Amino acid sequence: MASAGIGRIKLGSQGLEVSAQGLGCMGMSGWYGPPKPEQDMISLIHHAIHTGVTFLDTSDMYGPFLNEILLGKALKGGLREKVELATKFGVTVVDGKREIRGDPAYVREACEASLKRLDVDSIDLYYQHRIDTRVPIEVTVGELKKLVEEGKIKYIGLSEASASTIRRAHAVHPITAVQLEWSLWSRDVEEEIIPTCRELGIGIVSYSPLGRGFFTSGPKVVENLTDNDVRKFLPRFQPENLEHNKTIFERVNEIAMRKGCTTSQLALAWVHHQGKDVCPIPGTTKIQNFNQNIGALSVRLTPEEIAEIESFASENDVKGDRYAEGASTWKISETPPLSSWKAL
Repeated sequence: MASAGIGRIKLGSQGLEVSAQGLGCMGMSGWYGPPKPEQDMISLIHHAIHTGVTFLDTSDMYGPFLNEILLGKALKGGLREKVELATKFGVTVVDGKREIRGDPAYVREACEASLKRLDVDSIDLYYQHRIDTRVPIEVTVGELKKLVEEGKIKYIGLSEASASTIRRAHAVHPITAVQLEWSLWSRDVEEEIIPTCRELGIGIVSYSPLGRGFFTSGPKVVENLTDNDVRKFLPRFQPENLEHNKTIFERVNEIAMRKGCTTSQLALAWVHHQGKDVCPIPGTTKIQNFNQNIGALSVRLTPEEIAEIESFASENDVKGDRYAEGASTWKISETPPLSSWKAL
């Protein structure tokens, strides 16, 4: 039975309803170390669904492909109807190099492949994972609109898109959700992107709401990273930046101790308090950590406590970028005008 504490929210204004907290599934199939044992991950997904966390987030890039296959197996036996399934397209690896694609033929090809791996008839929320800056966003969303009309996807999302990209996309077909990194150490989206989403009635999905584990264990998070853990290469996790950023963790930890919750619960509660249009999707590979994460829904913060937290966790208080230089993020997601389009 679903826990009364999880709750449901309307994500965007197009009719999609999801659990108030989702489950990010990326780490189950790599990126943060090697893939985890399949049966353990299926048990975790089942536990999440039975607890009331039904909004599951994956991508064809996770694995690649392994995570969608995992979810397809986990949702057998009538569980598909109990969840809101989100996946993504747009990041490919060609000859060992990452390429971003948003051309119509690829959009359709990627969707068909995801449907097959997930073993479902339709995808509830289909995101463009990263924006292809060679293809006008109107062209990409135009193809997604056709997939909606065909019933292959129900709702359209964008990830790491700038405010102007979101506006242009939304003019072609309503965008239901924008996925972005939003946490106590990633707050630059608050200036323009969050207000744009709210103006247009677009839901906000916060990925890495725990700072990729930073708000779970602070600087210690780097001590046991394997060689294939992506965090080893992120600027914020480099020693000189981590030493500076640990102050934020310590201050959040002080308030958490005062409130009788964990540091990660407080950091996650802060995201929940940003509005009823926000759904964080913390990832985990352990049931005990999952249980701790949903405990954040019971943490109540006063306006004074929120102000205190934000006073030492502003955009300017964090050292190091989210990604390495040149990475594809909303800051470089502008696409050419539609008038310039010639099929690739």
